[in-house]
Amino acid sequence: MKIIFSPKCLEYEQSGHPESPERVRKTYEFLKSRGFEFVEPEPAEEEDILLVHTKEHVEKIKKRQFFDMDTPNLENIYEYARLSVGAAIKAMEMCLSEKTFSLMRPPGHHASQNNLEGFCYFNNIAVAVKKALKNNLAKRVAIIDIDVHHGNGTQAIFLGDQNVLYVSLHQFGIYPGTGLKSEKNCINYPLAPETNERDYLMVFQEAIEKIKSFSPNMVAVSAGFDTYRKDPLANINLDIETYRRIGSIISDLKLPVFSVLEGGYSEKLPECIYQYLIGLG
Repeated sequence: MKIIFSPKCLEYEQSGHPESPERVRKTYEFLKSRGFEFVEPEPAEEEDILLVHTKEHVEKIKKRQFFDMDTPNLENIYEYARLSVGAAIKAMEMCLSEKTFSLMRPPGHHASQNNLEGFCYFNNIAVAVKKALKNNLAKRVAIIDIDVHHGNGTQAIFLGDQNVLYVSLHQFGIYPGTGLKSEKNCINYPLAPETNERDYLMVFQEAIEKIKSFSPNMVAVSAGFDTYRKDPLANINLDIETYRRIGSIISDLKLPVFSVLEGGYSEKLPECIYQYLIGLG
């Protein structure tokens, strides 16, 4: 297992914002103390980002010509976002020989072709998947989104793409309010508040069966940990150990897997990620 990480992603912050550098810093220190191996990413090339996003979108981030209450307009944010995309690409490329996890920020699954929102500037996992398909590293990719919020950006990017299956388990009634039904190749499982581990894993197993039927040769995981029962931004009741079970179920697919950090804002984030990685094996 290789963890893709650069300390540069800890350099930016907005006071009081839940997507803080501390959540990643503490996870890095926790995983380092347990002997995980880290790999430095390179920033994504603009041509890779343009596999997903419009030139207009790239330029407004590069020139800081945007305003979004949740997604701060910070100095050098283009470079930080570009590095996070590059980490997802590195995780994708390396997953052909071993499982990988991109421990980087900013996250990405709310960013669509021409829109930033929800703490996300570029859609990291979408760019990595597009590049895998373009370079024939995979012919069919399944994306599993376990973040508590629906990955509306990822769905918008891949809706109707026969080479990609997008599957999301998320709480309904919270941001961004999408993903209430399945469309084409995007399979959505909206979950009620207070969903417990038993019910969650039943739905998760159903989602895994959909993936098996799709017969992908690569799996990408939008790995959010805000389904933890004490996360401040949502109300799903998973325990820390649940993530080990989730990782193990994904591992049982016996396919190349790479995971990209999305949300997760509790003080137990490092332990949740650790359990997930142990489950992945």
